[in-house]
Amino acid sequence: MQEKTNPQQQLNIELTDEVGEGIYSNLAIITHSPSEFIVDFVKMMPGVPKAKVKSRIILTPQHAKRLFKALKENIGKYEAIHGEIKDVGGEMPFHIGTPTAQA
Repeated sequence: MQEKTNPQQQLNIELTDEVGEGIYSNLAIITHSPSEFIVDFVKMMPGVPKAKVKSRIILTPQHAKRLFKALKENIGKYEAIHGEIKDVGGEMPFHIGTPTAQA
């Protein structure tokens, strides 16, 4: 009897030189709707009141959850080698355009 095998498909991913250089971001703003998550990567400069979105990634909820799991796993691996990443953040010292809480 011959066994059917499902050969694993190989995915070739192209990384252009321009994309490979990357884009620096020190702030990510995440919003969502019922059908998608939007992640805006922003570069803020000290003392400059205006910042630009450098890249926007739109994900399905399923892909957003996969990204979350992959980040969690990779942060765990990083911290196992380099030690805990210190969260020096806190409340953002500025308003991003979302409604502010009122008493």
